[in-house]
Amino acid sequence: MPPPLPCPGLPFPLRRREFLSLGLRGLAGLSLPALYRLRSVAATEPAPQTEPTAVILVWLIGGVSHLETWDPKPSSGSEYRGPYDPIATRLPGVHFSELLPRQAALADRFSILRSLVHTGFCHQQGAQQLLTGHPVRELRNKPDDPDLFSIAHLLRSDPSRSLPNYVGVNPVPYIGSAYLGPAWEPFSVTGDPNDPKFEVPNLALRDPEMVRRLEGRIDLRRDFDRLRRIRDRAGTMDALDAYEAQAWNVLTSQQTKQAFDLSDEDDLTRDRYGRNQWGQQCLLARRLVEAGVELVTTTLNGPLCGRVQNWDDHAVNHNVFEIMKLRAPLFDQAVAALVEDLFSRGLDRRVLLIVTGEFGRTPKISYAASTGEGRGSASAGTMQPGRDHWPSATSLMFCGGGIPPGQVIGATDSRGEQVIERRVGVHDFLATVYRHLGIDAGRISFQNHSGRPIPILPEGRPIPELTPPGRGHA
Repeated sequence: MPPPLPCPGLPFPLRRREFLSLGLRGLAGLSLPALYRLRSVAATEPAPQTEPTAVILVWLIGGVSHLETWDPKPSSGSEYRGPYDPIATRLPGVHFSELLPRQAALADRFSILRSLVHTGFCHQQGAQQLLTGHPVRELRNKPDDPDLFSIAHLLRSDPSRSLPNYVGVNPVPYIGSAYLGPAWEPFSVTGDPNDPKFEVPNLALRDPEMVRRLEGRIDLRRDFDRLRRIRDRAGTMDALDAYEAQAWNVLTSQQTKQAFDLSDEDDLTRDRYGRNQWGQQCLLARRLVEAGVELVTTTLNGPLCGRVQNWDDHAVNHNVFEIMKLRAPLFDQAVAALVEDLFSRGLDRRVLLIVTGEFGRTPKISYAASTGEGRGSASAGTMQPGRDHWPSATSLMFCGGGIPPGQVIGATDSRGEQVIERRVGVHDFLATVYRHLGIDAGRISFQNHSGRPIPILPEGRPIPELTPPGRGHA
């Protein structure tokens, strides 16, 4: 662990507003202890809620078809309708695709929004519009503005904790902390949690010699710091010791290691989620929020998705109907188990689960020659059906967070092309999530690289139907 970098000119103590006005520039390269010190400055105002809330985002990268999941259109005609029938759910008159029987049986535990609309027609644009709220129309692999998780990570950080506060279990691509600096990116966990050899690096150091050397470096630095501490009127050095201690805890804490250790789960639970990468990713997400992590994202992609390893079901990539038939049971099982556990383990009020991709798929079926054989795709040159990008109608699942369950919010037309009821924009979506996290997004802004103040949410109001009882609609 390198020594902490100085932060010259930073007045301590600071109010949150004073800290944000600095623009948070120059955070790149901060050591872990220095990062915790800055986090404490951003969190001097107590959060309004008495119980810590959390968010899990299950991200279906590439854009899942709303028609083959939560918004089937059986009467749309042969140019639009796929081969799968709608099935009844636990909600009278509400149907899902037959590909999601487990979720259909739990439909009274969550709510579906069928009417989110934005203008991001490519994956980068879609992810960045939905998760930053800014109208990005260019193709950028990283956003110019920070996403909601990076912002929440900064505003909700607590230097007393040993667990990372923002974890990406296979992190969401195309988003990031932008001008806030890389310090506010997620603690990244990659690999397959279903692999018996899976482990998270840099947790619970096992080498006694490495622990001894690190302890020696910290003791040596403290000897030098004693002279500086005499002149430290604001108590900065004493505070820094606390942040060094937290960094040490992240590296050595058995609590941290245990939160990531799926072997603590019994076989029946692991089987219920599915003994595959997606099932175990969702199980790990549940373990993390249960242990106290407040922000968890997990991306369902890779070989289970098919030949191109995502949900981007153009005809050149996949036969959309064949690959959905293969991947849907795994997705259905993992998400259903996560929904069940939120309620059975008493997490349903403080943890908000969101399941979505960056957009829906074109209701009208397209056809093209396959570019290569593989799971869900015919041999190269074979004509096969697909669905393309469609940000004009996106479906999302919301579960937990104290929101009223058993709702279907909004509607699309008979083909699933356009929203005809309860149109919702990205700012409303973000306002809903920020409210759950206790962040008054309308009153906070940052300065970007040019010094311009950028509000984290220039407009939008929480979705009224997703308002927990007693919270009001403001």
